Amino acid sequence: MASRRATRSAAGDSAVVITVRAKPRSAVSSLERADDGTWIARLRSPPADGKANAELVDLVAGHFGCPKSAVSVVSGAAARLKLVRISGNR
Repeated sequence: MASRRATRSAAGDSAVVITVRAKPRSAVSSLERADDGTWIARLRSPPADGKANAELVDLVAGHFGCPKSAVSVVSGAAARLKLVRISGNR
């Protein structure tokens, strides 16, 4: 599976899908790129009630400088390995 894919939606905006490995209950929140091209998200929140996914969306939006509404978890919401879509006009 590719770790980063560029896609185009019907509306004409471009989107990037990244593979993220979530590590909940970490001491600090951080997002960093691994050697294999995936991203590692260290999240302070527990993986319950969507708290870790909400923190992940905030973290990705802040890292890539886009609004939170442009970031969504498209696959793996209940798993540690997730596909995250970052949309926007480029």
